Amino acid sequence: MMRWATTPERLLAAHNMERAMARVQPMRWSSQLAAQATQYARWLAASGRFQHSNRGSRGGIGENLWMGTSGAFSIEQMISGWTSERRMFKPGTFPYVSRTRSWHDVGHYTQMIWPTTTTVGCGIASARGNEVLVCRYGPAGNVMGRPVGGWMLAAR
Repeated sequence: MMRWATTPERLLAAHNMERAMARVQPMRWSSQLAAQATQYARWLAASGRFQHSNRGSRGGIGENLWMGTSGAFSIEQMISGWTSERRMFKPGTFPYVSRTRSWHDVGHYTQMIWPTTTTVGCGIASARGNEVLVCRYGPAGNVMGRPVGGWMLAAR
């Protein structure tokens, strides 16, 4: 567990750095969301599965998932998988926010920068040679028909 001693601060900093670049307000860390995310990360790692939790059971909370070889990635490398989607992102009304025309190509990134999301909590677990990162976001982003970054739309 020592390996992840500074995890909350680093995870929050990585999210808020991306949000600053997108000119949206920073998020706060939620211990409650972190506990839920950790519980789900443990289940995913132990089961060897990689799937989102049931949306209905999350009650308006968003979720990003990452999986990789245990011990091979830093927190920042884990998050970079999501932030790399920025290159495919185009400002707009969700789901029309991807240069590829598929919101699935930018969904992790848009959840991270969703303007009305105010809290994040993440958990990491290892098992079966894999490490799993789960981040939960309140309230959820990626809402159909809503703009992603109003400042972006106004600037066009």
